[in-house]
Amino acid sequence: MTAPRDTDPHTGPGTDPKEIVRRGYDALSHHYRADDADPDTHRPWIAELVERLPAHASVLDLGCGNGVPVARDLAAAGLAVIGVDLSEVQVARARALVPDATFLAADATTVELPERGFDAVVCLYALIHIPLQEQPPLLARIAGWLRPGGLMVATTGHRAWTGTEDDWLGGGATMWWSHADAATYRAWIEAAGFTVERQELVPEGDSGHELFWARTPA
Repeated sequence: MTAPRDTDPHTGPGTDPKEIVRRGYDALSHHYRADDADPDTHRPWIAELVERLPAHASVLDLGCGNGVPVARDLAAAGLAVIGVDLSEVQVARARALVPDATFLAADATTVELPERGFDAVVCLYALIHIPLQEQPPLLARIAGWLRPGGLMVATTGHRAWTGTEDDWLGGGATMWWSHADAATYRAWIEAAGFTVERQELVPEGDSGHELFWARTPA
C-alpha cells in the first residue's frame, strides 16, 4: 500500500477532490464495506439514536455509502430513512441492500432536501471527504434540514490534515481526505446553531476521528 501523502487539492491535473472521492468509492465500494458489514463502532451509535428518536422518525444518512450498516439498521427499526452519497455505485448497492429506504446519488453540498424535514441527520466518515471551505456551509445546511430539537451524529477529523492515498485499501484507486482539527469542528458545529451534547475520540491507528452528538434548538 502506498503511504498517505500531504497534497494541495487545488494544484495539479485531475485533482478535483470530489471527483477523486467519487471515483475511489465507485472503484472500491466492495473493498470498503461488505454487504453484511456490522462495524463494532457503529452498533452502539445506531442503538442510541434509535432509542432517542420517536417511532417512525425521519433520518437523513448523509454519506450513506452502500447503506450498511446505518441505513439498514435504522430502516429495520421502523424509521424513515433517506440516504445521500456521491458514488453512484454505492447508491446502487444501497438501493438493493436496503429496499425500505430511499437513496439519492448527489453531492451533499448541493442536494435539495426539505427544510425542517428530519428528526436526525447521521454523517459518518463523510465530512472528511469534502473540501474544508465547504464543510462549515454544509453544517449550516444540516442544521436547516433538522426539525427543532433535531439530532446530528457526525464524525469529523481529530487532527488537521489534507492528503491522498494512491493505493487506497490496496485496490489501486486514489482516495482524498481533508480534516480540520477537533476544536475547529466543534467551533464550526456551534456556529451552525447546534449545541454539542457530547464529543469523543474514536481511535484509529495512532490517531482517529472525533464523534459529535449535537442538537438544534427546540
